[in-house]
Amino acid sequence: MDIVGFLKSQFICHLLICYIFIVSGLIINFIQLFTLILWPINKQLFRRINCRLAYCISSQMVMLLEWWSGTDCTLYTDPESYNKYGKENAIVILNHNFEIDFLCGWNFCERFGVLGSSKVLAKKELSYMPIIGWMWYFLEIKLLSLRDYPENFWFLIHCEGTRFTEQKHQISMQVAEAKGLPKLKYHLLPRTKGFAVTVQCLRNVVSAVYDSTLNFRNNENPTLLGVLNGKKYQADLYFLLFTIGRRIPLEEVPEDERECSNWLHKLYQEKDAFQEEYYRTGTYPAVPIVPPRRPWTLLNWLFWALLLLYPLFKLLINMINSGSSLTLASFAFVIVMASVGVRWMIGVTEINKGSTYGNNDNKQKQK
Repeated sequence: MDIVGFLKSQFICHLLICYIFIVSGLIINFIQLFTLILWPINKQLFRRINCRLAYCISSQMVMLLEWWSGTDCTLYTDPESYNKYGKENAIVILNHNFEIDFLCGWNFCERFGVLGSSKVLAKKELSYMPIIGWMWYFLEIKLLSLRDYPENFWFLIHCEGTRFTEQKHQISMQVAEAKGLPKLKYHLLPRTKGFAVTVQCLRNVVSAVYDSTLNFRNNENPTLLGVLNGKKYQADLYFLLFTIGRRIPLEEVPEDERECSNWLHKLYQEKDAFQEEYYRTGTYPAVPIVPPRRPWTLLNWLFWALLLLYPLFKLLINMINSGSSLTLASFAFVIVMASVGVRWMIGVTEINKGSTYGNNDNKQKQK
């Protein structure tokens, strides 16, 4: 292991990265709170400012993937569709198999210039999380709020509702059998109601639905802890484009909820076939393109690092020079609590700590 790789694996580096993220995130949340005074005066200005503030938070996570771990992200799509990415509003359907699939989704949002305005349909627990959860509040992720949104956005949705595990897959396929639906090998049965409501609310707002399937080469199972340790992954994302009312007839995504449900089930059968092909050949049936990496995520992180690390180190030196046992004990306590906080934040993304949505006690709730 080289010296850079060694440093990336050290906990003190992780602690400093998380310190920058947490403190800068809370500062930005505080600024976002004050932007509420703009809402009754100029709603669109409020939105544009909060897109930039949200970018300052989410881009720090993307920086870890792009610059810290150096993960390579390859997009498989057709060149004609590629030219439209980032230039239109879109619903993005993501598979939910990996601990960092959300981060890879953000990575491609960043590559196409829509990271700050990207929206999510996420589990309820995340809305209570400081920094990211509060960031989403100011981004107005409620569907009806997006009808006059001033920025191009991607609305990211995991139709499976929870991450793939063998236990959840077994239960999901029991439900599929009971409903007479074709079984899926690599995905859970999609939860169709959320998608139908999303399409209904955004039908005259978005231009397209992007069906995306994410995989990692060499059968790797990446984790946020691995990214934090600087481990490099090879991510492949397949984009299959379905348009709403423009490039493909509107009836491709039906307005009726039952028909929309059938359409989504058919889509997931196709996704399963693409997944099978990827495992067999190690590639997707499309042109591989590597979208250019932009410098803004790194520059944003460096700005916050320079702003926040100087007072931290100055405080630390003053505490050491004071020689006070109580002061040093208090600092040690803060370090311990910060370590617990870092581990909790990482734990939120872990598959074995994921939601119980889809397990036995939720079996009867399948739609």
